[in-house]
Amino acid sequence: VQLQASGGGLVQPGGSLRLSCVGSGPTAYYYGVAWFRQAPGTEREGVSCSSRGGHSYYTTSVRGRFTISRDNSKNTIYLQMNSLKPEDTAVYFCAVRAVRVPGSMCLNSRHYDVWGQGTQVTVSS
Repeated sequence: VQLQASGGGLVQPGGSLRLSCVGSGPTAYYYGVAWFRQAPGTEREGVSCSSRGGHSYYTTSVRGRFTISRDNSKNTIYLQMNSLKPEDTAVYFCAVRAVRVPGSMCLNSRHYDVWGQGTQVTVSS
């Protein structure tokens, strides 16, 4: 499967965006999905991840503001981002994994098999 991310853009602090990640094939086959982000000069960071039928996990800085979801009927993964802050500015990447990993280890990028191309999110007034 190939992943195509979209929905990024320029938004003011406190605003919202919803990122989408559409698979070229069935994403339901993949056990877990995730969103990562990378700001200039920093390492790629796990933002949120979830597993089939299981819990969702979030990095501390976005907990309570971001929500990950998936719609297997549309082969799409979403990241709803509310109360955006300038420090959320980054390129956001979606990814899927076939393996099952325990708990918040799903925020580790090494477990992921397929990646989308990234979409830029800029939070600025």
